[in-house]
Amino acid sequence: MSNAETQVSSLPMPPERYISNYTEENIRRNRAPRPPPPPSQHEVYSMFGIQYNNDEMIRSLESQNIKRLIPIHFDRRKELKKLNHSLLVNFLDLIDFLILNPDSPRRTEKIDDLSLLFVNMHHLLNEFRPHQARETLRVMMEMQKRQRVETATRFQKHLERVRDVVNTAFSALPTLFDDDDGTAKVKMEVDPLESNAAAKNDPSYQHDRMMCKLVDSID
Repeated sequence: MSNAETQVSSLPMPPERYISNYTEENIRRNRAPRPPPPPSQHEVYSMFGIQYNNDEMIRSLESQNIKRLIPIHFDRRKELKKLNHSLLVNFLDLIDFLILNPDSPRRTEKIDDLSLLFVNMHHLLNEFRPHQARETLRVMMEMQKRQRVETATRFQKHLERVRDVVNTAFSALPTLFDDDDGTAKVKMEVDPLESNAAAKNDPSYQHDRMMCKLVDSID
């Protein structure tokens, strides 16, 4: 018996296939599929039927048996402009072949040249991915730092308000003083008008007032 060939799609499944696995009920019952663990160092993994090595983030053109049009040491901006210019020139040549001689074998050669130029340009753009990832991480960290600084500033303002409220409450408390027997008593500030009103309601107040008037008349 011959070995069964495994067919692997070059594209991911439609979104509906993933959405059906992550419904609210599946998430609540912990049935939603967990994300796969990241590959370990020196691990070879398969993605869409292509083997990738974790040590090599971006595969070189030589490892993919693709002709390299870009030199080893180069200026990416200049090389991108040169590749873009070559694409335009080859595309115009292809149009000329299609108009003048559609059956010419040069037509296939121009299509292959355009494909090779696109692959080299795509590879050159992919080499910016690590730099893009670092810049994205840097921007995220700066945003988190700014948010934490703003949170700390708001917390400091609230703390100062709480301290003012506590200090005001302490200043409004009555004063404590020690009596002769060593017990602490509260010194209350009483309004004189309120004290006079309370004394007039006391029965002994009238008797004391009469004795004071009698003493004053004897003098």
